[in-house]
Amino acid sequence: MADDETKGQQLEKELLMKPKNLGENDAGLLEKASEFCEGYKQFLCNKTEREVVDYTIPILEKHGYKEFVRGTKYKAGEKVFLNNRGKSLIMVTVGKRPVADGMRFGVSHIDSPRLDFKPNPLFEDTDMAYFKTHYYGGIKKYQWTTIPLSIRGVVIRRDGTSVKVKIGEEEGDPLFCITDLLPHLAQNQMKKPAPEIVEGEQLNILLGCWPFPDEKVSGKVKLNIMNLLNEKYGISEQDFLSAELCAVPAYKPSDYGLDRSMIGAYGQDDSVCAYASLMAELDAKDPEFTTVTVFTDKEETGSDGNTGMRSLFLKDFLEDFVSAYGLSARHVLMNSVCVSCDVNAAVDPAFGEVFERNNCSFLNRGPVVSKYTGSRGKYSTNDASAETMGFLRSILEDAKVPWQVGELGKVDIGGGGTIAAEISIHNLDTVDMGVPVLSMHAPLEIVSKADVYLLYKAVHAFYMSPKAK
Repeated sequence: MADDETKGQQLEKELLMKPKNLGENDAGLLEKASEFCEGYKQFLCNKTEREVVDYTIPILEKHGYKEFVRGTKYKAGEKVFLNNRGKSLIMVTVGKRPVADGMRFGVSHIDSPRLDFKPNPLFEDTDMAYFKTHYYGGIKKYQWTTIPLSIRGVVIRRDGTSVKVKIGEEEGDPLFCITDLLPHLAQNQMKKPAPEIVEGEQLNILLGCWPFPDEKVSGKVKLNIMNLLNEKYGISEQDFLSAELCAVPAYKPSDYGLDRSMIGAYGQDDSVCAYASLMAELDAKDPEFTTVTVFTDKEETGSDGNTGMRSLFLKDFLEDFVSAYGLSARHVLMNSVCVSCDVNAAVDPAFGEVFERNNCSFLNRGPVVSKYTGSRGKYSTNDASAETMGFLRSILEDAKVPWQVGELGKVDIGGGGTIAAEISIHNLDTVDMGVPVLSMHAPLEIVSKADVYLLYKAVHAFYMSPKAK
């Protein structure tokens, strides 16, 4: 004890936590984080689950990953991947220890809230053409008006061929938007509750107003739009019946803040965790335990469908993978640990009344470990055990990765879930870890570069730790 240090000061240092901004402990961290996040900003340009999978597979192949072949007994150091319908992805690095000893899972979702097009989207009204949408995931509808939108997706044509659609991202591309009511006429609109200020059926995307030059046809503006799409993509209106098209914000990922300490972009929930996990997977050289990195779909709408986490695609893959070693997937899962990589809400002082600050996460204090999510009385949550929390804590502290804990706001305010609940049902010890996000689920979300970089370090430490649970 220092000569001028009191007993109380000594105990305070030993027994109490005093969280700090990351920059106070490591002045050089922002430079390292900024360098790491240049690749992340490129990753963020992929704004749908299909685009993420298409972007990731060539990277995997460049790093020596091969397509998984059922029945193959892979050796330590070999790398494989499985593409599930172009919308979810499994990546594996075989560890030095026997598969029977368990695996290290990192699971994140690659879908984000957006505006999906209805099956019959195209219509004309008052000499303007529109696409009708059905919003996907939890959004504040009013946030999606009067912002630049791009259109992307895939269309399966009548002959079975597919064509990818992407308009509004390249230099010189046209942009799209949803209009809003001028304030001069909005007296009644502004009296409505926020969820009703803009209704779902008003989220129509403006496409154009120029007519096709033929007096003998009706719906001239609609026809002109369809003709332009036909010239570019070779599709007809009927092809919308077998399409997956959506509108997403056309914002490009950018540095935010005069200090360039943050990134603003669409879809950071949950691309931020997907990218950190991918980089950790690629950098997991000769791990003790086999690593399994999963990109999953449909989290924002409940994880349903054959590409969501409620599907058996992961369990089926594991059964095929471990059966080559004479093992059963359920026995391997019992010995495994999973980090469900998903984000949490960063405390926003503008809305401080919804946060309980002792148990919420803050920007620029490192990755946030969420023991549980859910809502109110812990409904629809995983709730990691003390042993699982202790296991991850020991790994992070050994690796000297700063971290924090967090709940999603005050107990009675609301809450939300992650895929952890869908993973842990397989008798797999699971805990959530991600980064704090400002303006989560908005068309533009904000994260700290340092938090992103340290999440990568945290997942990498989890993958590489030789500790058995």
